[in-house]
Amino acid sequence: MIIDMPHTTTGAINKRLVESRKEGGVITLARVMTLVIDATGADAEQAIATANVASREHPCRIIVIAPGDAAEARLDAEIRVGGDAGASEVVVLRPSGAQVGHEDTLVIPLLLPDAPIVVWWPAGVPNDLGSRALGRMAQRRITDTKGEADPAGTLLGLAACYRPGDTDLAWTRLTRWRALLAAALEQVPDPQVTKAWIHGDTNSPSILLLGSWLKEALDCEVEAQYDDSVAALQQVVLETRSGPISIARPDGHNATIRQPGQPDHVIALPARSLEEALAEELRRLDDDAVYGEVLAAFTTDTVVPL
Repeated sequence: MIIDMPHTTTGAINKRLVESRKEGGVITLARVMTLVIDATGADAEQAIATANVASREHPCRIIVIAPGDAAEARLDAEIRVGGDAGASEVVVLRPSGAQVGHEDTLVIPLLLPDAPIVVWWPAGVPNDLGSRALGRMAQRRITDTKGEADPAGTLLGLAACYRPGDTDLAWTRLTRWRALLAAALEQVPDPQVTKAWIHGDTNSPSILLLGSWLKEALDCEVEAQYDDSVAALQQVVLETRSGPISIARPDGHNATIRQPGQPDHVIALPARSLEEALAEELRRLDDDAVYGEVLAAFTTDTVVPL
């Protein structure tokens, strides 16, 4: 159910939320957090659909800020519950005119009491997340550098203003790759890595972050081969004194793991969807210290292009 509320106020929205819970039997105590989505410059409907899927694992109140382009100072809103809100209740705020730029004033009255706050920017990585109005109130701040025109420059910007609680979905997409590489290294007699090689899509921030992680953790040279014809990470090779370790995913779905002295293994390793990546980040509300270390260690020459 979608409830339209043109020319409204946050007080009226709160009142209508209470009424909708009474009508539909929604239990607020089941909400584990408030997820605030700054959809400025983004496809708000796509962001809502993504959050709705993630909310089935993490029931929450979703507050979406999608500024309008009217000159008049006004606030239009929608409340979505039931089938239009996944396992959540969704409040879409469409401020216009002088209302734009006061996101914290609009959001604060709608936050769930005594519940963690997570902010997600689905498009465009803002400068200094923690100093922004929404960022200051959040325990977790989620960005996505995928699609940025200058991923290296964007990562350097994030590193310069990093605060505990920051994370990026380009890093989240690497979780299974990192786990597989760590497990494979544990199974070779001499795990000393002399060189790492990465193959994947051009302008991939995930490759840059993976390279920084490998260089920081293994103290080895990292080279990358970029390919305009692929859409994700394709292969990682670690040269060890025991022989090469390789994880290759040429079809984007199944990966072949090759290790010295062992038969090849094929496992399912599909490219992670945006919904899966967001759901993973919502599972944890503590700081991702490894991401902070990898970001701090990143430089423009961390990964050498082949």
